[in-house]
Amino acid sequence: MNGYDQQLKELLAQCARKRKLEASAAELRRQRDTYAARAEELKEAMREEQADVDRLEGRSLAAFFYNVVGKMDEKLTQERQEAYAARVRYDAAARELAGSEEDLARCHAELEELDGCEEWYAALLQEKTQAVKAAGGAAAEQILRMEEREAYLESQERELGEASAAGQSALATADGILESLSSAEGWGTWDLIGGGLIADLAKHSKLDEAQAAVEYLQSQLRAFRTELADVTISADFQVNIDGFLRFADYVFDGIFADWAVLDRINQAQAQVEDTRAQICAVLDRLGQMTDQAERERAGLRQEIEGLVSSVPM
Repeated sequence: MNGYDQQLKELLAQCARKRKLEASAAELRRQRDTYAARAEELKEAMREEQADVDRLEGRSLAAFFYNVVGKMDEKLTQERQEAYAARVRYDAAARELAGSEEDLARCHAELEELDGCEEWYAALLQEKTQAVKAAGGAAAEQILRMEEREAYLESQERELGEASAAGQSALATADGILESLSSAEGWGTWDLIGGGLIADLAKHSKLDEAQAAVEYLQSQLRAFRTELADVTISADFQVNIDGFLRFADYVFDGIFADWAVLDRINQAQAQVEDTRAQICAVLDRLGQMTDQAERERAGLRQEIEGLVSSVPM
């Protein structure tokens, strides 16, 4: 076997061993934690049983009572047996704990020896890939085509991630607006049935919060649309930013009665919920596109690796 191929084979085996050890280490940590909790529980039980023996052997009220009734030897024998059984159970649990800790230590030691094997494998594979491309031929041309597609997918994933981040920010703001409107609606209803000045002030305070958040949401939606311009689903996103409801223009106009204010709040809630639903729909689509791009890129990487491995070198 040639130089590259032999080293790659050895490193690939190390990577497989490392994955197995990592899974084993996770299970050993779980076992260790279980054994530690059990050992601590049994240690406390052992102490309690020994304390019962010590009380009977000492000058306790219990010792006096059993001496009086003539059952001291019987009771002391029973307590000593229980204390011994408790110690046996604790010792067994302690041995299990020590054994799991030893196994985990050995696992960690071997993992340390294998540390970096994935990076070494990737670096050597890339080195061989470059050598295959430099040698030319059909394999080199195929690798170049796949790498171009891989680079495009990486770029698309970045753009999708940026668009998703902008959408998540807008979604959080929309949720905050709905929370403020819900609170304003509650205070408005209380105001309608005679809540007085406090209810009126609280209602308008929540409306102030909502209006400020709406203005911020408008800027976030613009940013979201800008990010979506880089991906192919921009046409699916139809939120009308310019016409987004400025409900404070209505609720702060003193000519409306309280019932009309509540009606405007309900209208605002409906529009924010509609906008929120559109944002969620686009985020779902972005997530699907991201998953698809990641799967395709992973498949390409496997194809490239397989193609490189098939060329003796």
